[in-house]
Amino acid sequence: MKPEENYLAINKDNWNQRVAAHLTSEFYDHENFKKGKSSLNDIELELFEDLKGKKVLHLQCHFGQDTISLARLGASAVGVDLSDEAIKVAKDLALELEVDAQFICSDIYDLPHHLDQKFDVVFTSYGTIGWLPDMKKWATIIQHFLKPGGRLYFVEFHPVVWMFDYDFKEVAYNYFNQEAIIEKQEGTYADVKAEIEASAISWNHPISDVVNNLIQAGLEIELLNEYDYSPYNCFKHTLKISDRKYRIIHMGNKLPMVYAIKAVKKS
Repeated sequence: MKPEENYLAINKDNWNQRVAAHLTSEFYDHENFKKGKSSLNDIELELFEDLKGKKVLHLQCHFGQDTISLARLGASAVGVDLSDEAIKVAKDLALELEVDAQFICSDIYDLPHHLDQKFDVVFTSYGTIGWLPDMKKWATIIQHFLKPGGRLYFVEFHPVVWMFDYDFKEVAYNYFNQEAIIEKQEGTYADVKAEIEASAISWNHPISDVVNNLIQAGLEIELLNEYDYSPYNCFKHTLKISDRKYRIIHMGNKLPMVYAIKAVKKS
């Protein structure tokens, strides 16, 4: 068996190992989150319409901070993630905070076997699709769970960012999805000193692959924005330019770092 054929088990182990370190990291600021701080950024908040009373499906939710932040905006939210360790934390957190958020442990592609609902909104963001090999399947899942007239809100790191080596000194990876990227990782973006050593299997997806597959699945693109900063300090050699805005020092504002899509399922 090729390593990429076992990507689910390999990546599940990777994310299970990260949970404990992420919970205690400054990056996730979990104690302040529990006190009411939102984990959502301006980029996605500006995409949203009123979520009060809306059913929201949050794909690849990790341990649920964004899912619970959506519930705090008035949504009835369901979060889904591959990591059983993350989902355990998310379920406990939702009970502790008494919010309208439920959680399911599932591979995204297998979700129709675990969830039989339709949603007003599907949301997914930041470092998600790189763990998935097939954008056609991804778009089909989104279409499946949206009600007619329902909306996708999607925010992701720009694929140009993933072309560079970790020091942002040279182009090391293909912009296009030519093959699986198989690596050993130490630490984690939320705590580079964490005692974590795990394999990871990921894929680069050009924006055209994302957009065209959403269109072919029956979604109409209403908006596509690109941003010259990251709201997270999760890369090497960053400079904070303002609150929740970071750039690579030697790149300045020349590098697209994030993009956002709003799409609607045609009636």
